[in-house]
Amino acid sequence: MDKSPPKQLLESIYQQLLPSLQIESVNPRNPIKVSYLPEPWRLLGKGNYAAVVYHPNHSESVVKIYAPGRPGYEEEVEVYHRLGSHPAFSECFYAKDAFLVLKRLYGTTLYDCMYLGLPIPKQVIQDIDKALDYAQSRGLHPHDVHGRNVMMHQGKGLVVDISDFLHPEACSKWNDLKKAYYCLYLPVFYPLRLRVPYFALDMIRKCYRLGTSFKTSCLDILTGLKQR
Repeated sequence: MDKSPPKQLLESIYQQLLPSLQIESVNPRNPIKVSYLPEPWRLLGKGNYAAVVYHPNHSESVVKIYAPGRPGYEEEVEVYHRLGSHPAFSECFYAKDAFLVLKRLYGTTLYDCMYLGLPIPKQVIQDIDKALDYAQSRGLHPHDVHGRNVMMHQGKGLVVDISDFLHPEACSKWNDLKKAYYCLYLPVFYPLRLRVPYFALDMIRKCYRLGTSFKTSCLDILTGLKQR
């Protein structure tokens, strides 16, 4: 965090964005609600705990703002501190008052690539693998890495969301996605350039969640039985 954002950007954040922005997290399992965003700020994306916005005059940076009462800000600052500078990750330029100024990453999520029928080369998967290995070498635990949290840009792989990288719990999402990529996507979808509608992608995502929850419940039951 040795690169400071432009003074004009910080002034706009404190004088224009923060006093007027209205965001709230109604349900921690659903994306937050953005009720009002002052002009000329633009909404780039939103997650379950935070919104990501940018100013058209400073489009090389984004501002990630946590909704009131939602955790994770301090942890995310620590993750960026450990990551430092790496081509597959964003970089934190400023962190204070429950918001971060980050380097903007451009690209298309692998989730959207499936919908658009964009070919995903092996290099993208390999780049993300190397980036996650790098994160582990910095004492982090890649967590919640799935199709909406990784992107492709000019044939390269990028990791977008690192907010859960301090969680030590094992997470198989990326390994499961890789298995689907090599076993199903490469032999079937890649050569045919098949497009998958969003309703089908959402159905797959929900089925995966249910399967993961069922698997976790079974493991918890077996662990409890062994401890008796």
